[in-house]
Amino acid sequence: MNLIGTKWKPLLLFHLLEGDLRSGILQKKIAGISNKMFTQTVRQLEQDGLITRKIFPVVPPKVEYSLTDRGKSLENILRSLDKWGLDDVQE
Repeated sequence: MNLIGTKWKPLLLFHLLEGDLRSGILQKKIAGISNKMFTQTVRQLEQDGLITRKIFPVVPPKVEYSLTDRGKSLENILRSLDKWGLDDVQE
């Protein structure tokens, strides 16, 4: 739970199940997250080995995030949480 037990980590990881996402696109998918919290969260996920960050040498800078194999191993858990949340809302 230490790895994904915050408000934003599961959401970021869930959206990365779709595939690699640019920083700005990923942040827009998470309603209500501030720039500071987004940066802190992706740094923590990167330190924990759940995501990787790729920086492209272009102007303006392009940063892309993707799941590592360790991050991909959480897919069943993340999808189960999503399903539970959808089922709970419908009740």
